[in-house]
Amino acid sequence: MSFLPARRLQQLPPYVFVAVDKLKREAIARGADIIDFGVGDPDLGTPRLITQALARAARDPATHRYPDGEGSLALREAVAAYYGRRFGVRLDPRTEVTTLIGSKEGIAHVAGAVVNPGETVAFPDPGYPVYHAGTLFAGGRSRRLYLTEANRGLPDLEAWPTSALSRLRLLWVNYPHSPTGTVAPLDYLEKLVWLARKHDFYICSDAAYVDVYFDGVKPPSVLQVRGARGRVLEFYSCSKSFNMTGWRLGFAVGHAGMVAALRAFKNNVDSGQFAAIQRAAVVGFENAEKIVAANNRLYQRRRDTLIRGLRRLDWEAEPPPATFYVWLKTRHGLRSMAMVKALLERCAIVATPGFGLGRRSDDHVRLALTTGEDRIRAALGRLAAAGL
Repeated sequence: MSFLPARRLQQLPPYVFVAVDKLKREAIARGADIIDFGVGDPDLGTPRLITQALARAARDPATHRYPDGEGSLALREAVAAYYGRRFGVRLDPRTEVTTLIGSKEGIAHVAGAVVNPGETVAFPDPGYPVYHAGTLFAGGRSRRLYLTEANRGLPDLEAWPTSALSRLRLLWVNYPHSPTGTVAPLDYLEKLVWLARKHDFYICSDAAYVDVYFDGVKPPSVLQVRGARGRVLEFYSCSKSFNMTGWRLGFAVGHAGMVAALRAFKNNVDSGQFAAIQRAAVVGFENAEKIVAANNRLYQRRRDTLIRGLRRLDWEAEPPPATFYVWLKTRHGLRSMAMVKALLERCAIVATPGFGLGRRSDDHVRLALTTGEDRIRAALGRLAAAGL
């Protein structure tokens, strides 16, 4: 008898980034000079002050042992201090901050810690595929919140029937939003927290891009809302803020009960992140404002170069106020994967198809601003030459 994986895996759609990576590898094998706007993996390199701190910490034998599962107190204090400076939010580093092996890991596991089989989890569509995967693995029921031009990427939960809201266990929000770049104003977040308190559900906030913003306009944290700490668990990532994608370090902050539940879950599936990485991250948070400002100046130049060039080629391109993604409608009536293949075959340009990010997004592709301005200009030249 042939082997079959667990049924829960068969219920998952193909993970879009794996599919795109396969196409990219095949093109490279053919000798193509790839310009990669695909996965959101910063090309800037981790700041030197962080890598130097890692080198020092890695030479200390004390960091070679099992780390504390919740993360070192020094690191949790640094995270809490940063939330205080950046958002004016006071967090108890002992009970309201816990480390993750990248925010993706925490996002995937939190449903297993707080959602019972059959309970409903709502999440944005388009959005990060892991919201649905984590729900499925926990035996929860997925409900999609469609983000559209009509609702400006801010779905109206107040329009839901009371019966639907009362069945909701967990609501995922992702602002600034990947892939659209939408930023939620604080009054919208206040409504969500009010609804959560009224209908007794909880909010998970994926804030991976909260420190990638343009024109000096800083996106808020849901935790800035009065009373949010009684309803909200927020996920912060070092990957995008400090260019540390390969280091795998993130945090969950906020509701103490949810933090404790996530810690209990993780104690059974992992043993924490390498202590030397944690020490290095303390230096990152101590210098966060400087690092974030330098990153955002560079991303804004890239964004503006790409948007201007696309508009000259008659693409419908709007500059995102945050994140390092540009969300584009496809051309010539092509569906998203066909558009991705056309870009790859005719221009050696890698993009992400919208269908892998949302059920109603097959008319969009996503471009990540994780390649230099010279390569962006080269990509625009290829688009022009190919008639795209």
